[in-house]
Amino acid sequence: MTLTSASLKNPTAVIVAVLLIMLFGGISLYKLPIQLTPDISKPQIVISTSWRAAAPEEIEAEIIERQEDVLKGLQSLELLESNSSQGSGSITLRYKTGVNLQRALIDVMNALNQVPNYPADATEPVIAVGGASNFDAIAWLALKPTEGNTNDIASYQDFTEEVVQTRIERVEGVSQSNAFGGLATELRITFDPYKAATLGLNIPAIASTLTNNTDASGGFNEIGRRKYTLRFSGKYGVEQLQNMVLDWRNGQPILLKDVAKVELALSDRTGVLTLDGSPAIAMNVQAEQGVNVIQVMDGLKSAIKELNEGPLKRSKLELIQMYDETIYIGRSMSLVKNNLILGIVLAIIVLWWFLRKFKATLIVALSIPISLVVTLVIMHSTGRTLNIISMAGLAFAVGMVLDAAIVVLENIVRLRENGAKPNEASLKGTTQVWGALLSSTATTVAIFLPIAFLEEVSGQLFADLAITIAVAIVASLLIAVTVLPTAARRLLKEVSSEDPHNHWWTNITSGIMHITSTPKKRVAWVFGLMLFSFIGSYLMFPKIDYLPKGNQNSFNAFLLPPPGQSYLAARVEMSDEINQRLMPYLTGEKSPKIEHSWLGFFGNFGFMGGRAENSDHIKDIVNIINGEVLAGFPDTIAFASQEELFGNLGGGRRIDIDIQGNEVDQLLSAAQVGFGAVSQALPGAQIQPTPGLSLAEPELRMIPDERSIAESGWTRQQVSSISRALGTGLYVGDFFNGQKRLNVILRSTDWESPEELAAIPLATPEAGVQPVGELVDVVRTAGPSSIRRVDRKRTITLQVTPPENISLEDAINAIKEKAEPAILEQLPETGAINYRGSAEALTEALQNMSQSFLLALAILYLLMSALFRSFKDSLLVVLTIPLATVGGIAMLQITNQIIFQPLDLLTMIGFIILLGLVVNNAILLVYQTRLGENDGLSRHDAVEQAVRLRLRPILMSTLTSICGMLPLLLIPGAGAELYRGIAAVIVGGMSVSTIFTLIFLPSLLQMGKATAHQFDAELSAETA
Repeated sequence: MTLTSASLKNPTAVIVAVLLIMLFGGISLYKLPIQLTPDISKPQIVISTSWRAAAPEEIEAEIIERQEDVLKGLQSLELLESNSSQGSGSITLRYKTGVNLQRALIDVMNALNQVPNYPADATEPVIAVGGASNFDAIAWLALKPTEGNTNDIASYQDFTEEVVQTRIERVEGVSQSNAFGGLATELRITFDPYKAATLGLNIPAIASTLTNNTDASGGFNEIGRRKYTLRFSGKYGVEQLQNMVLDWRNGQPILLKDVAKVELALSDRTGVLTLDGSPAIAMNVQAEQGVNVIQVMDGLKSAIKELNEGPLKRSKLELIQMYDETIYIGRSMSLVKNNLILGIVLAIIVLWWFLRKFKATLIVALSIPISLVVTLVIMHSTGRTLNIISMAGLAFAVGMVLDAAIVVLENIVRLRENGAKPNEASLKGTTQVWGALLSSTATTVAIFLPIAFLEEVSGQLFADLAITIAVAIVASLLIAVTVLPTAARRLLKEVSSEDPHNHWWTNITSGIMHITSTPKKRVAWVFGLMLFSFIGSYLMFPKIDYLPKGNQNSFNAFLLPPPGQSYLAARVEMSDEINQRLMPYLTGEKSPKIEHSWLGFFGNFGFMGGRAENSDHIKDIVNIINGEVLAGFPDTIAFASQEELFGNLGGGRRIDIDIQGNEVDQLLSAAQVGFGAVSQALPGAQIQPTPGLSLAEPELRMIPDERSIAESGWTRQQVSSISRALGTGLYVGDFFNGQKRLNVILRSTDWESPEELAAIPLATPEAGVQPVGELVDVVRTAGPSSIRRVDRKRTITLQVTPPENISLEDAINAIKEKAEPAILEQLPETGAINYRGSAEALTEALQNMSQSFLLALAILYLLMSALFRSFKDSLLVVLTIPLATVGGIAMLQITNQIIFQPLDLLTMIGFIILLGLVVNNAILLVYQTRLGENDGLSRHDAVEQAVRLRLRPILMSTLTSICGMLPLLLIPGAGAELYRGIAAVIVGGMSVSTIFTLIFLPSLLQMGKATAHQFDAELSAETA
């Protein structure tokens, strides 16, 4: 072989090449970005629009419906989802994977330009590409007051945005940060409606006067040698605004301060946020894609230290880090690294046990570090990251990269034991097995191609694994035909002809040939093993899941408080009570100790989270939160769960049941029935209704009296503005304080009851002073807290998380069989039920994985046919695959009996990897058999020779692969559940297939053409 010959002639060049690879590998390892998971692209665009103080129905009718109408026909759009809540609305556009988001963004912008108009005080739509979640962050920070600071922490919102957030976002690799829990400052004008009515001042006129509070430029004028800018300074300052003249009475001006109070004030509290039991401002930090999260975190910690020692110290504030994603990254990467090293050690021990030659073992072992270093170089050059998936790929590659080296060295050693000279043995030993190695390597690499080029989430997630293993295997082949023969010629000066295990190989070969000695035995073995494989796989086939949860040291809780709960009730009755229950665990009085916790209530939504001081206690803490901390609150749905690693990729293990219809009452009825039916079908499941199960948001609806309004000289629009001024406040313009623009809000003094609201006097243009109740009817009623629409249909979604011991497949089947009929009974003919989240993602992923598996099988068969120059021989190899499948399924079931391990997407990859591994042994046997036949041996003798010559390398490569992966299967820890299933499939599949293949293939090969002498001999043996 040319490559081997050139290497043997110039060993110095081989050494230089290895040293260069090590050099570039070290550079690549230093520069490779370290992340928790690969960068996953889920194309989506989020459009957010705010309309201050608007109810969900107004948001839906005036903003969301208009936007949806122009967005519904966008190309490549898969899902249009919207949410209308108090004061804001959002639309999420989900696209097909692979779509050009820049083109999609232009289409969205052009479509939104077609919306006729927006309400006067609604903001312009804000478009976010990618739709990053606020909770998808690498760090969470808490800003708290230090000793001696008695100021309300909520008043530091502007300070946080200007000082803290600005510094954090300057850290290299940080894409954005968001601050929560503070209150913005506004210029508030609080008027007394009784004084205004007494003086005959009507509210729309006051608002109009305030709106005209603007500066104006008059252009330029030249006077002599100077050019002057003419500017009208009509903008009032805070003090000047109090002296604004509203009207005149008896020659005396009525000033704004006569009927109103003007002040810079914090906006109204709409929620409460506490961190570690005390009020604080929370900040998240999101990283850019493709960055080294470890380096970003180092920069972030430096920025936190700088802030704490500088401006925060002067302001008596402190910034505390509550969550650090790199802790889990460090733990999981450390576990994989330790498993990788342990796998290497076990593989080398197995090698030495077989060879009993230190130098020979060392030569084979060299292929491990060189192959892994080459892989690191390729990963860096292709823009990949070092994450849990790619590190697992490196660990899996440890056993696999030895296959080619074992076959080559074993053949060289065998030739040396037979008396060949070092140079001849190295060249001939490599050349003899080159064809088989090329076949096995090409087929192993080819099966990863369908995975690497999948555009869906599964393909993006597994691309790192596929590329890592494929590159390592190709590198191992090149090392086996260049470095290894060169090293063998130099280091193996003398080779003992004694093989301490020779009698084993002879006895095993004789045993195999004996049990396959007659046609009946061979037919029985072939059909028996195939039947066992198919029936065993069918009977033991495990339940299917989407993605593993991960074992992160953090928990999240969902809280749905009673409808219409006020800020004061949320703080006193829920937030303070929950924090009081948590405090013993935060201080360490009770165990397990909680290191940090956060809790927030905003409107009809509450959230909670935290992390354990000891990561081993996180499951115990989740049980305490559910059973003690969140228990006993009336009319409240609350539950906690351990945070899921892949929660943003289709909802983790969450099943979304979309109940759709046009009538709100029917939707609510169906959702209530569905909630109970799902609870019965899946005892212990966590069910989160979005937006809620009742139309119970308290509402004071002001129904206009058309005649009274017309007689008063007003219009509906003006009365609508008055209703805002009597409520949260009417927006009348902006005020620039020299640093930023503040909202100017006109609002009345507080009223305490609906009756008091109806009695408020209003000065009208034509009907004198009229109470509010004369112009509108104030009716107590209830409305929705938010309105959710999916594909333009009103929707209530039940987000169901099955218990940990129930697979996603079982949960979906139980819901469809037991809950779906009950829900459909409550819906009209136009109603519908759709499944999304993990249910939808699982269906899509299964289709993709099935197609990938079949495509890999077809590639495998065709590629081997070309390399073997025979469709028949390649078919013989493919027939061994079911033998491995039953072993993988069996080991998966055994693992599942010990620890919950369903057949998730990561585990399915194990079966595709298994395809490439198990055919290697078959290729060796078939290839060696054909070589023997070409040398003139009979079919029987050629098979016997093939088994005898290839038995040792087959067992060596199998055991080294298994031992290399055993640590991944057996050692628990952070991130172990991600690759445990793959390891179980490969270890079980290779173990069973190796044993079965050594019986199955000799039987199959001998069922072909035989010599007459051989046929007569077998016939005599049967009749004897």
